[in-house]
Amino acid sequence: MRDLTLWAASLVRQFPELAEELAPGRRGPAPAAPATAPRPGHDELIRAERREALLLEQRHGLVVPGHGAAPIRLHVSDAIRDITDGVVELEEAVCARLGLPRPRRAGVVERLRRIVGLRDAVAAYPVLARHVRDEIRRMARRCARTLGDAETVVRVSGRCPWCDSVSLRAFPDRRAVLCVNPACLCTDPACGCQDDPAYRHLWPEERWAELADASGARTDEIEAAMDDTTETSC
Repeated sequence: MRDLTLWAASLVRQFPELAEELAPGRRGPAPAAPATAPRPGHDELIRAERREALLLEQRHGLVVPGHGAAPIRLHVSDAIRDITDGVVELEEAVCARLGLPRPRRAGVVERLRRIVGLRDAVAAYPVLARHVRDEIRRMARRCARTLGDAETVVRVSGRCPWCDSVSLRAFPDRRAVLCVNPACLCTDPACGCQDDPAYRHLWPEERWAELADASGARTDEIEAAMDDTTETSC
């Protein structure tokens, strides 16, 4: 559930930025183009882009900034649709599994906050909890990739309490320390590492002191790593 909350927070923060990426930015009036014959299919492309912009506004409440004849980035609109539909379907699935009424209509950010608000109830259903975590993680990663963001990773001294490898890394965007060793396994049968190869053990801020005691790292080093903007290799 901690992992779910952190991925949801990342998606809440970054999803609105996709609207700004829909159309190329304008630095000033475009220079007058020489009179040339229209490219084949150019008019149809413009019409398709305008239809796409209208669809995004109608379905997702997102207005393409400054959109006119400027092309929109279709890979961004695809990401917006995928994430929006994914969040809607996820919240409906959660409510159905918990026996709650069908959720009222809302934007992506509000729906994500409602899902996080149900995390304690979701935790009682391990299969559902894993599905919710995996879906939110998938959508957060797609959002970040679409925005061209690379998550900062900072090396932390000490050894992982579970696998004893020097694989502890600070992730400032999530304000968490993770073990990046793919072979790391703990002894908790309910932990995600038991059945999810992509899962990484995670220590949020309130557990840094516990991690420091168990790993040999220092809490002040962890705190400093969260302010480090220099990426390191995993």
